[in-house]
Amino acid sequence: MGFSLDNIGFYFKLGWEHIISADALDHQLFILALVAVYSFSNIKQVLILVTAFTIGHSLTLVLSVLDIIRFSSKWVEFLIPCTIFITALNNLFSVNAKQGSQKTNYFLALGFGLIHGMGFANAVRIMLAKDQSLGWSLFGFNVGLEAGQIFVVIIILLVAMIATKMFNVKRRDWIFFVSAGVFALTLKMALERLPF
Repeated sequence: MGFSLDNIGFYFKLGWEHIISADALDHQLFILALVAVYSFSNIKQVLILVTAFTIGHSLTLVLSVLDIIRFSSKWVEFLIPCTIFITALNNLFSVNAKQGSQKTNYFLALGFGLIHGMGFANAVRIMLAKDQSLGWSLFGFNVGLEAGQIFVVIIILLVAMIATKMFNVKRRDWIFFVSAGVFALTLKMALERLPF
């Protein structure tokens, strides 16, 4: 169970790329749907939100790596876009709600983080299970994941600020446009990944 900066760095990069890479569109769309209803004035709430997602994601990953639970990859690949379009749909139903008042988003982030963790768990289980410093590897991965999410969140909030402040897009219109786009895209993804 040795501590190694190289090992932590390797898994940090893996966690970062899990959110930032071009292959991570589903995660990026989920973060976009989660954050669409917030602005920089709600940064504390947003950080709690992405941390709730990381906690859910990490819990599933640990249980999978320890071989306590296993999932069918077909169902996981189908459920991931379902979590995203449900989040976007929640935004559309609460488009007129007071900014930052969407308490259900915390539960969505935590619960859906569990499902998103399943997607990566199947891919990384063997690599982590053979690792002699599992705890530090998971720590590095989760810090990388959280850093990647915060980076994506800042970009989304900056774009939202530019749209609403510089181009005078109404907050309601921004939420509707982003959420409807994410809903349509992820509904298509879910239909393409039907597991039956």
